[in-house]
Amino acid sequence: MTKDRGGHGATDEDDESPRTERNAAPDAGGGISIGRMSGGAAASGYQASAEDRSERIGTPPPDDGPVAVPTVAPPGAGGISVGTMSGGAVAAGRDSRAVDASHQLISASPELMTAVRLLRAQLPLLARTEGDRLDEVEGELAGVSGELDRTGRAERGRLERLRALLVGGSTAAGGLASALAVVQAIAQLLG
Repeated sequence: MTKDRGGHGATDEDDESPRTERNAAPDAGGGISIGRMSGGAAASGYQASAEDRSERIGTPPPDDGPVAVPTVAPPGAGGISVGTMSGGAVAAGRDSRAVDASHQLISASPELMTAVRLLRAQLPLLARTEGDRLDEVEGELAGVSGELDRTGRAERGRLERLRALLVGGSTAAGGLASALAVVQAIAQLLG
């Protein structure tokens, strides 16, 4: 007799037959253990899926100190332990899928807004060369500036990209004092 066992596919066993270890194995998984979670998504098991599409405004909650990373209880080989999770996505087990499409908007400080405006004003004064990545810096600055002007906030990822461009040494803009001010203001906001 062929029956569907909860999405596990057809078997030649009837409903009264005991589940064998072979049949149970696809469901076995290590699970997920999280010590402290302040946003995000987690899923474990057969057709696991975790998706975080949140929009968080402000900085993450303060870290109250170290958290003992919990251990995953047996029989879960392949489990995941997380000490602190503030956003993001984690999935474990068969057919796992984790998607972090969240956005964290950081409230801008007056120092960041001033530094971004000054750097944008100074960029046109730099001599351009091929491969100088100044167009990338200008693009990120324009995006950050637009967000700051419209909302007083900026997306965390955009601030991280801008900081990476300015400290990476791959662009002449990083040598400007106003670029250092932007990097310092971003560091204060992001930690």
